[in-house]
Amino acid sequence: MYLLGLLIRLCIFASLKISRENTFKGQSFLRNNSKMANHKSSKKRIRSNEAKKDRNRYQAKTLRNAIKTFRSVTVKKDADEALPKLTSMLDRLAKKNVIHKNKASNLKSELAVHINHLK
Repeated sequence: MYLLGLLIRLCIFASLKISRENTFKGQSFLRNNSKMANHKSSKKRIRSNEAKKDRNRYQAKTLRNAIKTFRSVTVKKDADEALPKLTSMLDRLAKKNVIHKNKASNLKSELAVHINHLK
């Protein structure tokens, strides 16, 4: 009986150790595996927050990629056509609080300066 209990504890410890080794940059190993909430509404809030986090990360990454491609443009005419779309994206993400409104403003200013330096 004692050996059975010891074996069970050893298996649990080994599985936790494996889970901790699979963490990425300090993320909790319990993130998707278990919910600490007790109420139905808080469990739903956890799910919706994770969905919003994933959506926000996707939109922010899309913005960064768009800015990189915009900065790589060397023709002024192409940059003039792309700037309104990019400023619209910046304003939309600032409105949704994905990025800060001051950051959006600073980026729009930087991009306008970039266009003015093109020939």
